[in-house]
Amino acid sequence: MRVITGIYKGRHFEVPRSFKARPTTDFAKENLFNVLNGYLDFDEEPEALDLFAGTGSITIELLSRGCGKVVSVERDAQHFRFISQIVDTLKAPNCYLLRADVFRYLDRCNEQFDFIFADPPYALKNLEDLPDLVFRHNLLKPDGLFVLEHGKTNDFSAHPSFKEHRTYGSVNFSFFKAKETANE
Repeated sequence: MRVITGIYKGRHFEVPRSFKARPTTDFAKENLFNVLNGYLDFDEEPEALDLFAGTGSITIELLSRGCGKVVSVERDAQHFRFISQIVDTLKAPNCYLLRADVFRYLDRCNEQFDFIFADPPYALKNLEDLPDLVFRHNLLKPDGLFVLEHGKTNDFSAHPSFKEHRTYGSVNFSFFKAKETANE
């Protein structure tokens, strides 16, 4: 796993072979962040939420690019420890790691974010519910962006907040956008 750009650019971290997590490929991650540059102004220090953080690859990339705050949620103890070690090694400020079930976290979260990323296991039985949960709990700030990584069999194009779909190899990203103001 490598950091593509920003203050931690070029740093490499070896993901243990025993990991159950499937990290977002560097190719897909690089293309994702190229697209995100059209949606987010990293100079504005956006606040981000990384759900199903896995290896922490997206969390670290967000911190490297200048997010003012990143909340990273991961349930697996081994994965959580790995992310914690990376954050400690980098002395990354403004990173809040939570070892928690994502669905319980979403039900209790009372914060809003400029950007939310979710990379659940592709076989997760309630993966299809994630966009509705994010919007039902009002977790995005006005004009905020939610990106869901998923397998090729999922189609979110009928969702009212859906904006676009991108595919990079076997990795699929669906983009959802919050309304600009709460009155719209």
